[in-house]
Amino acid sequence: MSHSTEHRALDLGAFPADFTWGTATSAYQIEGAVAEDGRAPSIWDTFSRVPGAIDNADHGDTACDHYHRWPEDIALMKELGTDAYRMSVAWPRVVPDGEGPVNGAGLDFYDRLVDGLLDAGITPNVTLYHWDLPQALQDRGGWTVRATAERLADYAGVVAERLGDRVTRWATLNEPLCSAWIGHLEGRMAPGLTDLTAAVRASYHLLLGHGLATAAVRAAAPGAQVGLVTNHSTITPASTRPEDIAAARRADGHTNRWWLDPVYGRGFPADMRELYGVELPEQPGDLELIAAPLDWHGLNYYFPETVADDPAGPVPYARAVRLPDVPRTGMDWQIDAGGLEAFLLRLTEDYGVRRLYVTENGSAFPDAVGPDGEVHDPDRARYLEQHLAACARALRKGAPLAGYYAWSLLDNFEWAYGYDKRFGLVHVDYATQRRTVKTSGRRYADIIRAHRTQQA
Repeated sequence: MSHSTEHRALDLGAFPADFTWGTATSAYQIEGAVAEDGRAPSIWDTFSRVPGAIDNADHGDTACDHYHRWPEDIALMKELGTDAYRMSVAWPRVVPDGEGPVNGAGLDFYDRLVDGLLDAGITPNVTLYHWDLPQALQDRGGWTVRATAERLADYAGVVAERLGDRVTRWATLNEPLCSAWIGHLEGRMAPGLTDLTAAVRASYHLLLGHGLATAAVRAAAPGAQVGLVTNHSTITPASTRPEDIAAARRADGHTNRWWLDPVYGRGFPADMRELYGVELPEQPGDLELIAAPLDWHGLNYYFPETVADDPAGPVPYARAVRLPDVPRTGMDWQIDAGGLEAFLLRLTEDYGVRRLYVTENGSAFPDAVGPDGEVHDPDRARYLEQHLAACARALRKGAPLAGYYAWSLLDNFEWAYGYDKRFGLVHVDYATQRRTVKTSGRRYADIIRAHRTQQA
């Protein structure tokens, strides 16, 4: 299918006139400057020095040098025609010890960045916690202790007080599932633990921190629109065997319900509490805090999962099954845009979400700058169009979808995968920091322009 016919096939009329077209990044993945202007180490600075933890022994010390190159990166957003930018604030830049003294130079950086975005006509959507916990707090127990949830609220109040006169869209946490399960149970992310009790306690305190931070942002910035960003997959049983169906139910509890039920007032799922067998560190009033009404919900969606019963495996005793003959990204993730449509509708119908954003969606493929100086990435462009088509279908079926943030603006430090996995709409040559808009970035710009033209 040619570019133009595929482009026409996208149902742009489904997107409301005020639909938000954005890109997303996170602080540790792009900023660099990890020891500049008073920033203290985060758990990712520590974890990236653990031998074997990160592919190629990569780290975020320089990353995309966004800390110094942010004006150039805002110019790229303008070139793409996006009208919003989902960014995160680095806690160890603002409150280096995790609590106590505020680092003015760190806040000043985000002050300049927000002003630069607004001057360019781009709306900042600020995530307060995108995994970079100050190492000082980790040393005191990190997310396994209640105090960290309380410190998150203090930090949230500091940032909201400084930026809340200009920033109205706030997210408390990004993907608490990854912080808890991948960081404390699977050990593949910071802080690198493999302890079910620690993981369950962390999951609880993350959601408690979300509730406390929601209240702190609203107190510091009246009119703030506060949301939570969670990552989800549709889960399908590998067969019609009762064991596989039960495994899919457990996997759905682990990946989806554990993170959504408490936030939407249903408490923590009883079947999963029983499965984990870990007592939750509950105190009276916690569930009400966790279920504070949200102004919006952010969905990060990348891939679906098919699972089979795995009684000898780790919690939740469900093994991902690799389907043959399905398209995959460079992360070896299955490509299925239908899962995005299905999850947008599930949030709408099952949880009653009234305002939704796709806060991350994207694909990694091995890219290179060609002899012509261009980066041709037709697979990523196709992924983008397929998933925007899924958004259009969900909108037609009643999902209150208000915007889409492509992951990511830039190639960046992809956590345990280091710099090999490239998700950007813009290619970064890490040796020179040269940025090159990829074919997929131009395609996104075309779609945004076509939608605006249609609405005009």
